[in-house]
Parts: sequence; C-alpha cells; structure tokens
Amino acid sequence: MPRPIVVLRPEPGNAATATRVEQAGLVALRLPLFCVAAVAWTVPDPAQFDALLLTSANAVRHGGEGLARLRELPVVAVGEATARAARAAGFTVLLTGSGDAASVTAATTGRLLHLAGREHHAVAGATTIVVYATEPLPVDGSLFEGSVALVHSARAAARLAAIVEGEARESIVIAALSPTVAAAAGDGWRAVEASDMPRDEALVALAVRLAGRDGD
Repeated sequence: MPRPIVVLRPEPGNAATATRVEQAGLVALRLPLFCVAAVAWTVPDPAQFDALLLTSANAVRHGGEGLARLRELPVVAVGEATARAARAAGFTVLLTGSGDAASVTAATTGRLLHLAGREHHAVAGATTIVVYATEPLPVDGSLFEGSVALVHSARAAARLAAIVEGEARESIVIAALSPTVAAAAGDGWRAVEASDMPRDEALVALAVRLAGRDGD
C-alpha cells in the first residue's frame, strides 16, 4: 500500500500541492507548518528603482494596497508561479527565473526593490522591504509516521527536523524541493531525495514515486 504524502507548505500553496497528489491517486495529508500574514510596510518612491524583485508569490498575495504604487515597475520573478501571481495583480513581468534568486538577479541590471518575507535571504545589490511573515503552526509529529513528507523550503525542513527527532524519523521518507532543502532536514530519515527541478510539479512527481516504491 502506498505511503500517504504529507504536504507541509503554507496555504494557498498547500491546497494546490495536495490536489496534485490526490489527482495522482494518492492520499494527501494537509499539515502546513506555517501560516503567512501581511506586515505593515512603507512604500518607497518607485522612481528610485528600475525593477521589482519578487522571490515569492506571497509578496503579491500579502503586499496589500501599497503594491498599486509600484505597478509601474517591471517585475523580475524568481519562478513561474511568482510571475503568474504578479501578472494577475496587474504587473508586467520583465524576466522569469527557474527558482533561484541568485541566477535571476545575475541576469538583471539596474536598481532592484525586493519585496520579501521576514525570514528572507539577502539578495546582493537589491534593496529589501519586508511585506509578509510566516508564523509557525502547532503540528503533532506523530502524524508523519510512515509517510512521505513533501518539503518545499529549507526553513520547513529545519522545522520538521525539530518536530520529529531520533528514532521517529526512521519510518519517514523526505521528498525535498532541492539539495539545499534536503540538507536542511538533517539525518536519520528512512530516505531523503531531492527533486531534479525546483518546481512543485516535479516535487510531487518525486513524492508519488517514493510513496509507491516504499509503501511497506
């Protein structure tokens, strides 16, 4: 019998990923480790910047009314999901990367305004303003037993490692979005594999394969 797949990312991404899992014919357990909320921020003068750097669709979802003042700036998006969210909010997307902020900014010249989450990675050459934050949610670690944990971020991997310790890890398989995310989960799991592409579709495909291969 295939293992259930536990989806850890915050909403609304959690529901989208879980739906992909269910469409593949497997059981998805929706256990977000964090929730995302807007924070107050001051909109800078858009004339001081040449483009808007978005490394997460959450910046668009939770940026609030201040985004309207920045809509004249073209968007540099770290990935296609972020680019779609920017277009839906009325922005023009100048460049879309493949999921890595360093590579997309290396292909960009000019002054970048980075709208980011509170727990963000610094982007060289960009001015960063925090517009949202992710807060931890209480999760029962016993719910992961015998599952494939589908992990989208290094922060989620580290949180999962804090929730599930010692021998409890031995029945859990980790499907990680990237090698960096896999490394953040630490050791002691039944198996850990990273997706060959940092995209939700590829990660779900990996989790489905792991769930079916190791469903004892």
